[in-house]
Amino acid sequence: MTHPWLDPRTAYLHVPFCAHHCGYCDFAVSAGNDHLIDHYLDAIAIELATLREPWPVETLFIGGGTPTYPNPEQLTRLLTAVNRWLPLASASTEFSIESTPDSLTDEKAALFAAHGGTRVSIGVQSFRPESLTALDRRHTADQIPRAVEFVRKHGLQLSLDLIFAAPGSTIETWAADLAAAIAFAPDHISTYGLTYEKGTPLWKQRRSGLVTAVGEDDELAMYELAIDQLTAAGFEHYEVSNFAKPGFRTRHNERYWANEAYHGFGVGAARYVNGVRELNTRDTKTYIRKVLSGESPMFQSEKLEPRERAFETVGTQLRRMTGINRTHFHEQTGFHLTELLGEHLTGMVNVGLLADDGESVRLTRRGLFVADGVIEELMKANVRSANGKSV
Repeated sequence: MTHPWLDPRTAYLHVPFCAHHCGYCDFAVSAGNDHLIDHYLDAIAIELATLREPWPVETLFIGGGTPTYPNPEQLTRLLTAVNRWLPLASASTEFSIESTPDSLTDEKAALFAAHGGTRVSIGVQSFRPESLTALDRRHTADQIPRAVEFVRKHGLQLSLDLIFAAPGSTIETWAADLAAAIAFAPDHISTYGLTYEKGTPLWKQRRSGLVTAVGEDDELAMYELAIDQLTAAGFEHYEVSNFAKPGFRTRHNERYWANEAYHGFGVGAARYVNGVRELNTRDTKTYIRKVLSGESPMFQSEKLEPRERAFETVGTQLRRMTGINRTHFHEQTGFHLTELLGEHLTGMVNVGLLADDGESVRLTRRGLFVADGVIEELMKANVRSANGKSV
């Protein structure tokens, strides 16, 4: 018998190409290299063929970059290769693709639907021109309705991504962004607080004083407003940053948050198969050169020990609103949650950041606001154990 945490039934494929590299973005992207797209598609097909035989999947996600940036002929090549090596296991398989409002056309939406696509995630980020400028986005608010129209026209599910706490934004402008997103009646909304990733242009602008970050209190108020405004509109808050209408959760990402196995293909892609985690090179030219010359694009590999794997599972599963089910956790990791976390778990419960009903452990509303800190504190139980101290 195989288990979902060892035997992947989900896959991710990365397309790095973009029309423009946004100032806040730290993903593996490639802008101004359109001449590499066809070579990259050759390489992707070769890497997919390392599966040796078609591998049916239950969820499939094409991310980027901007996967809908390549032209229709190139997108057809990509989707054909994906369909060959990663066939959809059933009619209920979730097949998602990321897009920007300006790169999605009627023809591309039709192509995606014709190849089994079910869901489009549009990186709207904001409906406010000032915020789009601050985030260094190239699309305009006026382009969003047409992209949404293309998604709906071809019977695809609609997800909208938003970023709060952009420089110059306020609680009032964020409330307006949320209202605008809700007005499109999407099936799913993701809300992410702006992160100043080290080395990005936006991070450098902040360091030099050219950009002022939104204050922590205001950022927290924006997150709290998102929770209240979206749940009042009928969305389920099912993960720290994600909200869905009933029946429209992103099942692909739920596999990640459960810490189950997954395949990954393309530049910068990660995979977790049979207990081994591998990561491909983040450089597009290097990826193409290696794969086309018969080399592996993988530059990092590790096999986690069972205890390390268990702590990692704590960190991912705690992001879900349902939290960590004690019985399932033991079945998956071989460890009992209380024995693993000890006084760190008790401490988080005592200060009201975690709730423990005996069956599951989850973040409280207060804990949601400092989720990263709570998870970091729980990880200290592993550090202390590694140093020979009891937990």
